[in-house]
Amino acid sequence: MTKIYHNPRCTKSRQALQLLDERGVEAEVIKYLDTPPTKKELAEIVKLLGIPAKDLVRKKEALFKELNLGEQTLTDQQWIATMVENPKLIERPIVIHNGKAAIGRPTEKIAEILEA
Repeated sequence: MTKIYHNPRCTKSRQALQLLDERGVEAEVIKYLDTPPTKKELAEIVKLLGIPAKDLVRKKEALFKELNLGEQTLTDQQWIATMVENPKLIERPIVIHNGKAAIGRPTEKIAEILEA
């Protein structure tokens, strides 16, 4: 099963959804701002991406500055908890396909996991 963590207002997210559609990949669309992932789900996403949790955070988001997150040293679990509480901070789009995950910036990263 393929999943996409999607924000309809985001151009890159819409492009990722279009790519899946063009490739004939049926995906469960999760509007993560409406239905944020749980801590467990987000931890699994971070693991699949193979990155530290802080690398999944949108550092240019106004909320990042408002919460002074650039000034803090947080553990992966603290970053995950922060993103669950503030889903706007989650980088997007995220596609999970056949046990692999990619952040769709650029969308070619999604194409790579579809072909793997």
